[in-house]
Amino acid sequence: MDLFEYQGKQYFARFGIPVSPGGVAVTPDEAVAAAEAAGYPVVVKAQVKVGGRGKAGGIKLAGTSDEVRAAATAILGMAIKDHVVRRVWVEHASDIATEYYASFTLDRPNKVHLGMLSAEGGVEIEEVAATNPDAITRLAIDPVRGLDLETARRWVAEAELDAAVREQAASLLCDLYRCYVEGDCDLVEINPLIVTTDGRVHALDAKVTLDDNARFRHPEWDEFAATETDDPREQMARERGLTYIGLDGNVGIIANGAGLAMSTLDVVSQAGGSAANFLDIGGGANADVMAAALEVINADEKVTSIFVNIFGGITRVDDVAQGILDALARVHIASPIVLRLAGTNAEDG
Repeated sequence: MDLFEYQGKQYFARFGIPVSPGGVAVTPDEAVAAAEAAGYPVVVKAQVKVGGRGKAGGIKLAGTSDEVRAAATAILGMAIKDHVVRRVWVEHASDIATEYYASFTLDRPNKVHLGMLSAEGGVEIEEVAATNPDAITRLAIDPVRGLDLETARRWVAEAELDAAVREQAASLLCDLYRCYVEGDCDLVEINPLIVTTDGRVHALDAKVTLDDNARFRHPEWDEFAATETDDPREQMARERGLTYIGLDGNVGIIANGAGLAMSTLDVVSQAGGSAANFLDIGGGANADVMAAALEVINADEKVTSIFVNIFGGITRVDDVAQGILDALARVHIASPIVLRLAGTNAEDG
């Protein structure tokens, strides 16, 4: 589950990571109230889960209530890469001296947590990696041992952060790692991690992806659910307990297993088609699951055909096939369906 910037900053604050004071607003009047509370000058920032907000006009500096009202009016309702802005974050503007980059995520092949730190922040990390890969200092962290302050001190020194703020940066990185682990995140990223003109280090941005598998441990995550997605297809799938990601094509995809589902998307693309979604039904392809999957696919007006790709390992293909038949008796499907059934009891299926 990806968080909006303002939610990520609120999450950071729970772990002692310094962020700019501010508030979220869904109307120009609320934006003015948030600005008054944060203190002028402020920055009005569109809250969407895509990059490129600044280039699209979704980030504006304001020094008065009239300027805040005008900025919020212009930003609210605008579309940034097809994402409609429904809320803005209004925060006190920071005087920036230096910009860094910091993040933690999981290095699956090596079974470690991966920290990335760079003295070149404020631009996309992919651009830094392509143009100056040596500017990114990577740290492999044993999940059992974790990250201690002494290791963080060596890390910031290796990354050549400014000497005057290395102790602050090391402490903040330890808090960020604690947020990543104790907060059950798949990714935490600060870009930029800034040094202000008066020498304070804090997070000017926040990108946080929470691990949905840990949701049972975090009832407080329910507050994020209402704003989790603007895609009605994804909301519909989530209500039915399905792993679904909406795409822009016209071929509906149903597969069992994330790897097979991704491979199916690739094959459809190679054949000249375009996938309308990623949908993994997992191992339990019974009638209820199949009916829910077909219902979600069928609700997408762009879908003109449906490809069901099932491989039965532990799952029996004849059970899957019966589930599909039962589902078709319950859900009226307008689009033609292509089935590929392989594995255990495939002939019976």
